[in-house]
Amino acid sequence: MKILVTCPPMIGMIEEFNPLFNKHNFKITTPKVIQTLSEDELIKIVPSHDGWIIGDDQATRAVFEAGKRGKLKAAVKWGIGTDNVDFNACKDLSIPIINTPGMFGAEVADVAVGYLIGLARETFQIHVGVKNGSWPKPRGVSIFGKKVAIIGLGDIGFNVVKRLSSFGMKITGYDPKIDNFEFNSFEVDHQIWPNRIEDADFIVITCALNDSTRYMINKDIFNQVKKGVRIINVSRGPIIHEGDLVEALKTDIVYSCALDVFETEPLPKDSFLRVHPRSIFGSHNASNTKDAVIKASNDAINKLKKFLKDG
Repeated sequence: MKILVTCPPMIGMIEEFNPLFNKHNFKITTPKVIQTLSEDELIKIVPSHDGWIIGDDQATRAVFEAGKRGKLKAAVKWGIGTDNVDFNACKDLSIPIINTPGMFGAEVADVAVGYLIGLARETFQIHVGVKNGSWPKPRGVSIFGKKVAIIGLGDIGFNVVKRLSSFGMKITGYDPKIDNFEFNSFEVDHQIWPNRIEDADFIVITCALNDSTRYMINKDIFNQVKKGVRIINVSRGPIIHEGDLVEALKTDIVYSCALDVFETEPLPKDSFLRVHPRSIFGSHNASNTKDAVIKASNDAINKLKKFLKDG
C-alpha cells in the first residue's frame, strides 16, 4: 500500500514511525512541505496513493475526486482541526476518513499560557533587546486578578482554564455547545458571545474554525473591547480578521497580540504584523512536541490501516 504523508510535524519525525509502517506493509511518500501543499499539487500526487495522512492541506472536493479516480481508498486527518478537509466530499465519494481527536489539548494550552505571560511581561521583547546588546526594562502588567476571555471551551480551552485558574485570573468563557461551565473548582463565567468582552484584559482563542467563527474577531468587536487588550490565537488564523487587527494594533486598541496561526501561512513578508514592536508570533507549531507527535501519528497510522484492511 502506498501512503502519502503531508503533515510537517509527522514528516519531521518520519523515521520514528518506519517500524509501524513496515509492520502494516506501507510504502511512504513524504513530499517537501513547509506548511501545506496546494490544491493543484495535491491533485497531481494524491491519486497514486492508497491512503493519505492529511496535514493542514487544501483537502478539497477536487482533490478527493482526483484521488477517487486514482487509487485513493481512505484518509486520516492528522490532529484535531478539520476545517481544511471536505468531509462531505469524502462521504459522497465513499472515501472513509476520520481525524485524531483528543490530541494536543495540553500542549496547545501550554503555548497559549506561555504567550499570555510573554505579552503580560514583554519577555520576548526583553530577550530580543538583550541579544541585540541593550538592557530593556519594559513595565508589564500583573496577571493575578486580571480578566481573561477564553473563546472555545473544548479540550484546549479546558486545559487553558485549568492553567489560568491557578494564576488567579478571572475567567469568562464562550462556547455555544456548553450551557453551564464548571469543572470541579474551576470557576468560569459562561457567557453568550460577545457579552462582557469589554471587560477582558486578555482574549485567548481556542475554538474551531467554522462558518460561525470565521472572522468573529473583527472591527465590531474591536470597537467593544477594552483599550489595551492583549489577544492570543492558538486556533486558526481566519477567526481573526487580520486587516481589522492591524488597524486595532496601529491605534493601540489592541496593545499586543500573540499569534501562532494566520490567515495566510507562512506569514507574508510584507505583513505589518512582522514589524509591530510588542507582538509575538509562532509558526502554527503549538501542538508540536515529540510526545504529542508520536501519539497522534501512531493513532493516524493505525486508523488508516483499519480503513484499508476493512476496505
